[in-house]
Order: sequence, then C-alpha cells, then structure tokens
Amino acid sequence: MKFFVDTADTAEIEELAAAGLIDGVTTNPSLIHKSGKNFLEVTREICALTPGPVSAEVLALDHEEMMREAEHLRKIADNVCIKVPLTLEGLKTCKALSDEGTMVNVTLCFSANQALLAAKAGATFVSPFVGRHDDNGLDGMGLLRDIRLIYDNYAFDTQILVASVRHPIHVLESARIGADVATMPAKVIKSLVNHVLTDKGLEGFLADWAKTGQTIG
Repeated sequence: MKFFVDTADTAEIEELAAAGLIDGVTTNPSLIHKSGKNFLEVTREICALTPGPVSAEVLALDHEEMMREAEHLRKIADNVCIKVPLTLEGLKTCKALSDEGTMVNVTLCFSANQALLAAKAGATFVSPFVGRHDDNGLDGMGLLRDIRLIYDNYAFDTQILVASVRHPIHVLESARIGADVATMPAKVIKSLVNHVLTDKGLEGFLADWAKTGQTIG
C-alpha cells in the first residue's frame, strides 16, 4: 500500500521523504490555511519534494470555474493531481480532466455508490473518509470493503485512497482490505514504528553493550 502524507508543512514532507516513507502528498484548503503560505507557492514547493502525486484542491463549485482553476494548478508541476469534490459538477470536471491525461482525486466520498460514479468518470483516485464516517456512527472499514469489491468486480483502474485516517488501526485495516493508498498526518505515519517490545529490546541490547566497554570504530 502506498502512503501519502496529508499536510502542507514542507518540513514534515521533507523529513518523511528522506526516510523513504511517502509516495505522495495530499493537501486541502484547511491544511493550506494552517501552513500560512500562499496556495500556489506552497504547492510548488511540495511538488519539488516528491516525485509522487500531489493533490491540490479546486475551490469552485461549478464545472467551468473548476476547469479554470485546474488549468492554473496543473501548470505548477507534472505531478499535480487535481482534487475535485464528489458532486455532479466535480464528476463532470473529473471526466474532462481525465480525458486530457490529468490525474484527478475525487474527494469527500462517503458511499460506495459515490465511489462507483467516480470510477466511471475516470478518477485516478477516490478518497473515502473513513474517520469522518466512523465519527457519525457508520462503518468506515465497511465502506472500504464495499468499494474494493465493486472495483474488483469490474476491474476499475481508479485507486482507493483512504482519507481521514486517524490512527494505526485505520492503516492496518485499510491494508488488509486492499486499499491502494492511505493518506494520513505525519504523526500517524510516525506512530506506526512504535512498539513497546521494540523499545524494551533496544534498551536491553544497549545495556548489555555498555557492559562490554567496547566501541564501534
């Protein structure tokens, strides 16, 4: 499964990219606002930090304006992926951009039927929001299983990009279901390395090594 980091913080992206832990980046208006930087400038900076897809979201709600905004965004770099909402206007934009060879991430997916429409519109990625689904008393992982089954039934090329990932269990269950990508905050990616037995084992090794009085090099 590919990992995308969900952030507009270039320092976080640079750190994770140097460790080989990310395959792309997703952003949204809230993350851009949090960064305090100019939208186009920070998107350009992010695209230079990773060769993978960088999702940049349009803000318009009608097709014509979405296309106008997308034209500006896809000029930034070849790895820009245009993010559009899962609405009829967004799907229309998805179809037009996909036909032109532009990567498209259809976001704010909360049902398998919506995901089916995104695939039919030629989306590169569809982003089901599992955390928000869970927050509302629904089954985020059940949604993923339905989408995976439907996509496999018809051999759709659209990749399932799991969004609103809150904790390591979301990552584990998404991988078990067969999601193609998970996008998550940097802190969630870093938390995947944590295990009490790893910490205890390392502590024991270091204690024993200290007793030898030796050094390496």
